[in-house]
Amino acid sequence: MDELKKIKEEVLACRKCPLSRYRKENGYCPVIGEGSHSADIIFIGEAPGLNEAKTGRPFCGAAGRVLDELLASIGIERGDIYITNLLKDRPPENRNPKPEEIEACTPYLDKQIKAIKPKVVCTLGNFSTSYIFEKYGLKDEIRGISKIKGRMFKTDSFVLIPLYHPAVAVYNANMKEALKRDFKILKKFLS
Repeated sequence: MDELKKIKEEVLACRKCPLSRYRKENGYCPVIGEGSHSADIIFIGEAPGLNEAKTGRPFCGAAGRVLDELLASIGIERGDIYITNLLKDRPPENRNPKPEEIEACTPYLDKQIKAIKPKVVCTLGNFSTSYIFEKYGLKDEIRGISKIKGRMFKTDSFVLIPLYHPAVAVYNANMKEALKRDFKILKKFLS
């Protein structure tokens, strides 16, 4: 069985934290990820929002439109990358992920990274950045996202590039140019 399909089945059956119950009670879908299963670049957000939970697709709302625009600005098609989140289920009211939810969900993310074997992992926002930095031995490099965004960090497995979450441009249109500048670093990794 394809490894990513197996991960999807595991997420659908998961009952490790209350988010799965919240999903069922509200008729939501888990948001596992989408894109190329052999992507050179993976984007990791924080958690699904309402639009994502309704459709099962990552970054399909306003932040997703910003992400699509940022990708287009450097000539990347959405289908050529893989997009996922730290959490696979929506937290109530889009609140921040709780430590026990991160602990329950990240084994699926770890398996996704292992299955895809990307050259580059782009973390979007503080929660995914902190998790990946700790997981891949860069804990001492963790700073606020504004201090490390757009920089490259090498791990044994891939290059890690933390970025602002595209939602910052939804709330502050002036941030879009800063995001575009940071995204330009990805051009180095295009085949």
